[in-house]
This record gives sequence, C-alpha cells and structure tokens, in this order.
Amino acid sequence: MLKPYLLAAGLAALLALPAAAQNTNSGTDKFAQLETLLPTPNSYRTASGAPGTDYWQQRADYNIRVKLDDEKQAITGSEDITYTNLSPDVLTYLWVQLDQNILDKNSITTATQVGQIQDRMPFQAMEYLQRSEFEGGFKISEVKMKGGKALPYVINHTMMRVDLPTPLRPKQAVTFSIAWSYNISDQLKINQRSGYEYFAEDKNYLYEIAQFYPRMAVYSDNQGWQHKQFLGNGEFALPFGDYRVSITAPADHVVGATGVLQNPNDVLTSAQRQRLEKAKGAKTPVLIVSQQEAEKAETSRAKGTKTWTYAAKDVRDFAWASSRKFIWDAMGIMQKGKPVMCMSYYPKEGNPLWGKYSTEVVAHTIKVYSKYTIDYEYPVAISVHGPVGGMEYPMLCFNGGRPEKDGTYSADRKYGMISVIIHEVGHNFFPMIINSDERQWSWMDEGLNTFTQYLTEQEWERNYPSRRGEPKNIVDYMRTGKNLQTPIMTNSESVLQFGPNAYAKPATGLNILRETILGRELFDYAFKEYARRWAYKHPTPADFFRTMEDASGTDLDWFWRGWFYTTDASDLAITGVKWYSVDSKNPEIENARKRETINKAPQTLSQQRNLQDIKRTLVDEKPELKDFYNNYDPLATTDADKQRYQQMAKGLSPEQQQRLNAGLNFYEVSLKNLGGLTMPVIVQMTYQDGKQEKMTIPAEIWRKNNAEVTKVFITEKPVVSFVLDPNLETADVDLSNNAWPQQAAPSRFELFEQQQRTQPNPMQQQTSMQKMEQKPAGSSTGGGTN
Repeated sequence: MLKPYLLAAGLAALLALPAAAQNTNSGTDKFAQLETLLPTPNSYRTASGAPGTDYWQQRADYNIRVKLDDEKQAITGSEDITYTNLSPDVLTYLWVQLDQNILDKNSITTATQVGQIQDRMPFQAMEYLQRSEFEGGFKISEVKMKGGKALPYVINHTMMRVDLPTPLRPKQAVTFSIAWSYNISDQLKINQRSGYEYFAEDKNYLYEIAQFYPRMAVYSDNQGWQHKQFLGNGEFALPFGDYRVSITAPADHVVGATGVLQNPNDVLTSAQRQRLEKAKGAKTPVLIVSQQEAEKAETSRAKGTKTWTYAAKDVRDFAWASSRKFIWDAMGIMQKGKPVMCMSYYPKEGNPLWGKYSTEVVAHTIKVYSKYTIDYEYPVAISVHGPVGGMEYPMLCFNGGRPEKDGTYSADRKYGMISVIIHEVGHNFFPMIINSDERQWSWMDEGLNTFTQYLTEQEWERNYPSRRGEPKNIVDYMRTGKNLQTPIMTNSESVLQFGPNAYAKPATGLNILRETILGRELFDYAFKEYARRWAYKHPTPADFFRTMEDASGTDLDWFWRGWFYTTDASDLAITGVKWYSVDSKNPEIENARKRETINKAPQTLSQQRNLQDIKRTLVDEKPELKDFYNNYDPLATTDADKQRYQQMAKGLSPEQQQRLNAGLNFYEVSLKNLGGLTMPVIVQMTYQDGKQEKMTIPAEIWRKNNAEVTKVFITEKPVVSFVLDPNLETADVDLSNNAWPQQAAPSRFELFEQQQRTQPNPMQQQTSMQKMEQKPAGSSTGGGTN
C-alpha cells in the first residue's frame, strides 16, 4: 500500500541519484522533440495537426462506361474525367495512374522481383514466376479533350503524363477522355488485388474488379504530384470526386458495386426490388437473390447483356463484382438518422459461413467504427466473397474465408473470415474517408485500421481471438532484431516483414497508448478528433502525431520517436532491490530488531564445523581469562539509553515523531532499459500478507537517463516481490528479468512424429461422430481399401 509521504531532510541522501547518472544519455536523447523530423507547419497544415486556413485539395469526377467480356475475361471501357484545380498552382500537365500495368510483361515489379528457387515449389508459385506469359496491362486506345481533340501523353510504367493544351489555372477545371482495354487475370494464379475465379464444377466465372480504369494521381500541398510507381505493396493515393459508372455484363449476372444502383427497374426483377425494399427495415439479413436462384442461374448462359449504372458521391475510388453465381443478401441500419444498406454477395461455396455472418459483420463494423471515429455517411457497405483474400474500396470490399465442401469449417476459418470482413469494411474509414497516402505510408491506413479492427472484434464476442492488437502478440516480431526489421516510418516498398510492420506494430502501439500511456478517455477523444479533422481530406503522419498530442494534452514525441522511427524493443529489467527502514532511535525497538537479524543470520560452514570439532576453548578451561566483555550484551537496553531517547524525542515536532515511528519500508529498485524503447514502468508489488498493488510510472522517468534509473518505493507493509509489466502491457520481449526475486519465464516445447496426418476440423469430427451414432446396430462401417 503506497502512501504519498513526504520525506524528512535526513532521508534526502537516500533518494538522491548520483549527479553523473542523472544526466547520462548516450546518442540521441529519446525525449528530444520531433521538430527536426516533422515538416514545418504552415497555413495549409498547422502545428496543432489540424488543416490550416488555406488547406486545399484537388477533385476528380468520373463518368465511366465499362463492358465485361465473360468469354475472353476482358474489360473494355471509356471514361470522362473532370479534373478541378483547387490548388494555388498552375498545372501544365496531369498524372494518371495505370495500375493494371503492374501485370505488363515489362513491369518494374517483375523486373525487380528478388527471391530464391526452393527445393519444393507449389504450382501456384511457378505460375506466378511465369506470369509474363499473361498479356496484362492497360491498352490505351485514345486520350482526348472533351470535344474530340487528341491529347499528347507519355506512359511511364504505371504512370501516364497527359499534357494539357493550355495551362490549368487555379479554380479552373478540364474534362478529358480516355479509352482503354485489358485482360483480367486469374487471381488464383496471379495473386493481385482483383481478378477472376473459375469454378470448374459449373463452368462459371466470378469477377472482382478494381483498378480497372485510369485514375487520377494526387496533387497535394505537401509533396506535389504523388507519382511514385505502383510496385505492389504501396497501395493507392487518390483524390475525391463523384462517380457515375455504367457496367455492361451478361444479362444473367448480378453486379454489385460502389455507390447506389441508379436503374433497378432495368436490371432487377419485381421480386428482387420488393425484397430490397423489405431489407431496409429488417433486423436480420434478407435474401435478395437466394441460393436456389443462384444455383439455377449457374446453369444458364444468357446471350444478351444488361447495363447496371451506379453513382457515388465524394469517394476516392470505385470497384465492382459480377457473376451469375452470386447469392445476395441485405439489411438496413440507421447511422445518426441516415439509412445504410449493409449487403453481401457470395457464391454458394461460401455458405453456410457467409449467409450466417457476412452482412451481420458489415453492420457491426459500421456501428463500432462510427463510435470510435466519425459517423459513416455513405449509403451502402458491401462485402463480396470471391478469390481475393482481402481488399478494400469505398463502400465495397473483397473478402476470403470459405468453408469446406461439406459445409464444415474450423474455428480459425470462422474467425479469420469475420476478422477480414471487419478489417476490409473498416477500411471505409481508413483510408477511404480519412484519406492517407497509402503509396508512401502503409501504416497510416493498415495500422490505424487494424487497431480499430481490434476494438471491433472485442465488441463482437467476449474474448474474441484477435491476432493483432494485444502487446503480447507482437513480442515475437519485436525479438527478431534490427537486421530483420525496419522502422514503421519506412516507405511501403522498402518495409521488411510487411504484415507485422504495417499492420501489427502500429496497431499495438496505439493500443499501448490507449490502455497504458494516455488512458481510454484521453486517447479516444484524440483519436476521434483526428478522424473528424481529416475526414474527406489527405492527412500525413505529422498531422496524426500532432493531433494526438494536441487533443490529448500530452507530449508524445518520445513515443513516436521510439515506436515509429526506430526498431528498438521494449525490455525493461529489475537489476537490483535494496530494502531500507527508518532508524526510530528507540533503543528498545532498534536493539530488538538487530538481535532478530543476528539470530536469523545463517552460520558459516566454519562456524558449524567448529561447534563439532572444538569441544572446549581456552577460555572455557581457564575462566579467569574472562572479563567484562565476556558477559556484556551490547543489545541490552539500559536506563541511560532510554533517557537519551526520551530527551531526543522531546526535541522533535509531532510530525517528525510520526515519521520516525511510522515503521515504513523503503525499497530502492534499480531499473535498466535493455531494449532501448522508452516505456512506462509498470510495477506490481506483492506484500507479505499476499495482497498486491500495481502502479504505473510515466515514461518520463527515463528523461534524464535513457538507460538506467533507480526508483524508491515507500510502503507500510513489507514487500516480498516486485514484478514489471504483470499484465503484459508493453510488449516486453524478455520477461525473465522482470521480477525480483527473479522468476523463471514459463515456456513449452512440443514433441511430434516426423510425419503428421492432417486432422479434420472439429466440426467435421462432430459430424462423423453423429453419423456413427445414428448407424443401425450391427451395420458395417464399410469395407474395401482407402
């Protein structure tokens, strides 16, 4: 039990650290401000992290017409782009992204791919290595001004510069057109963010289509054109705009897309329109296209086409999916008085998982993310199941997670599917609305989104098995060392261990900020303020760092520096503990304490043997050699001792007498920062009576010496143990040095046979057992060979 006792002047020496140690910081001070690393604030982006009075961003509006060729697995399309220059700059050319060119035979990605040939290689890996056989990439057939005049353009791999006939001045807009085509890749062979899946059983295709049109690059106040090449990891930087997209597909296909369907009477049956209307007020998902209807459609091959037209406002991108295999369900929810249609599209191969969970997960995600960030303002949120394991676009995302053919599934498959839907739907907030630059900083969308995903998972089910978010889950990565890690603040294409670096580590850092450093109240307010400030804008890392500090009222530069700019690990250690108590000066108390200490002291080996070997000493044989000191007890309290004590006590004030006789315990705990990462010191003390107490000391304890400090703890009861980070809050990579007295960190190893058979999932095992129990008595379990 800790008490905030003030120490008397006589104890000052006990608490003082050596002057040299107090100011010892090797290399860079971990508490130095980030001023030299962050961009200088200006009228566009303020020192508080908020957009400035002169903040601006460009706008790109699209009218797109696209046709799906289900026989050749190809896309042809044309678009009109209206680009509005809201910057103070005059632009003589525009940059357009051609992301499909990553699959061109001469792409930079293919040319710079590194790796080694393994002794064993799956066919899919070989097909990926030989993907140059695939005729990928955009085929640009024309670029022209509205009205027909051709525009000169130059293609630089995944970027295209379009030269304008006249400079585009501030507040002016230009409309130009592009026509193109490309071949859709087999996503199971060439693992990209979109593509098709072929179902051999019913000879059907399922298309998940994205990056399907030439898209405007971002031109911003902080970096000008973002025209870094698309190499694969660094995703996209896109301006906001309004979209109108007309998708022509086989007449028996169901098409889902970003935005709101504009022509339901042309593409939906009367029954489907009625079901869609019913879904708006439903408490559970309503089937718009049932599995029975989808299975019937699988057998058809329509000769005609339908054109589905979708419109979306203030979005940064557009994606769609098409197949005759789609089951479609929907359920409406209300967000701040506005309706949101939560929907899912999936083939029968996704059931029963998808029909049971997908749309419910979509709705749950929208609600929880809105609570922690901003209200979801788009009218639709869609989850599509197909070949893409997980990829996000405004209002629509592609997700994996398919049960076995018999309909059973493992717990990992179930929770993996729920988690990926939460994650990809959550991307509507980061970066589809809070529109960070993914090409440069993957962590700003993946990390922030993974953190909010963790919060959402925990509100789905008690003790949800979240893979990322908890500090204990990042420890193995943090142990991998500097040679296998890069700082979070590394460009997306140069990151090592992309998943831990871009997803897990930033998400874990935010969890530590929320739970241990700031507390939930301060963190949640600041995080929500960041989302509010930068909704529908283009934030940078500095905007995030500054807003979190500004809105929480806390200097966090030390945290950003350590967690985001270095590969240091968290490893705090207790290197020693000294126990002190105050000398009460009362001879009766102090002499009794000294006597107890002497009596409890262990006998040395020599003393023990001397008792056995030396039967009589010389003084025993000649008592005349004894004198006063042979019978003198130095710990016996005399009347003179008592009088001296009483005289001394009379000279003390009542407060001094209380401190002198309080019986407090003083523990000098020596701490070292072995991992280099600055963290709060979280100490749990266990008292002699078995009770425990935990206290968190802010990270500023390390401000004068980043490497080692000594802290004095004052307690009323004796302490039997000190333990650092008892609840695993800081991702400490070595728990063996966290305790005094030292405790062994538990671990386990597994013994196994060299060859293990793949076990069925528990659901399959249960089904098999039920079949066995239902078998008639005396019946055979089958003969023949397997």
